Amino acid sequence: MSLYDIIGVPFGYLMSFIYKICGNYAVSIILFTIVTKLLLFPVNYKTQKNAARMQLLSGKLEKLKKSYGSNQQRLQEEQQKLYQQEGINPMASCLPTFIQMFLLFGVIDVVYKPITHILHISKGVREAAVQIASDLVGGKGISTKNLRCELLTMEQLEKAPEKFSSLAEDFATRVHEFSSKFTLFGANLGKTPQFHPETWNKEAVILFAIPFLAGLAQLLFSVYSQIHQKKTNPTMQGGGCMMVMMLLMPIWSIWLAFQVPAGVGFYWIWSSVFSFLITFGLNQYFSKERIKAINEKEKEKARIYAEKHPGKKSFMQRMMEQQAALEEQQNGSKRVNEKGEKISRSEQNKQNRDRINEARKRMAEKYGDVYDENDNED
Repeated sequence: MSLYDIIGVPFGYLMSFIYKICGNYAVSIILFTIVTKLLLFPVNYKTQKNAARMQLLSGKLEKLKKSYGSNQQRLQEEQQKLYQQEGINPMASCLPTFIQMFLLFGVIDVVYKPITHILHISKGVREAAVQIASDLVGGKGISTKNLRCELLTMEQLEKAPEKFSSLAEDFATRVHEFSSKFTLFGANLGKTPQFHPETWNKEAVILFAIPFLAGLAQLLFSVYSQIHQKKTNPTMQGGGCMMVMMLLMPIWSIWLAFQVPAGVGFYWIWSSVFSFLITFGLNQYFSKERIKAINEKEKEKARIYAEKHPGKKSFMQRMMEQQAALEEQQNGSKRVNEKGEKISRSEQNKQNRDRINEARKRMAEKYGDVYDENDNED
């Protein structure tokens, strides 16, 4: 079972339930997007709360950069200590992105396999239908191993419905009826948009527009997010890199939307629209006064939790320990002196040089050579 199947099954039941209520696939995608956004709202709330709290630390982080900018290792250690004291996880913003990508697998599977997820036709009948469709095109490009086999089968059924009439579960009638509702203003959302369609009719224009609308919606959301970040955190670095990413991501979305069924691009449009509305609303909610009050409560909760669970390590503590272990592994040995006390990297380097010089001196004395310490100076 593939990742598409694992995520697609529960999403399929959700989409099937929504479709039974509204009876139109395009409207079902919009309602489906709203439901998934509501399910993810607690995650988005926590992420934006964390981002707003991070903005309060911008002044302290700048001071650390001025103090330890020349020592990146020490700077990272001090930053992690600050995050731990404030009870903030700087990696929290990665979670929604991961979840969105995870959800995308389910959305793609639902759009690619409507006969499975929406009509719930049995596997045996589906495979027989795919075989008939394959025979109609001479066995080219249609097989159960092709993720788009159900969409391709639906296309062949519309061309030659009589070939599928013998299948059980009233397959031909049910699929034909569904195909008439698998549309947006008459355009079949199961078809893939084309840069150069054979005929520029109404359907071709609508399908062609969907990828660009998906890219535009994402661009507007990205522009708003960047403007808000600069407004709330003027000292933010990496503006050039962020500008490139802001432009590349919508372009990538447009290209990708031309590779998948239009239903996926249609989902991206509404996903970006609702993401913007949620983000805008939460940004208005997390005012400076409110986030300061929230920050104090979160710090107090973190302090109380640490007192009640003295042996339990926080996320930031585990990160710091893992980083320290990695550094020691890279160094090959612990930075300690003869007394077992920890020393700095520069002290360890000096210690290593002294040991090398001492070894060279002993070798020179053994073989009667003249040893000059000035030859070993860097």
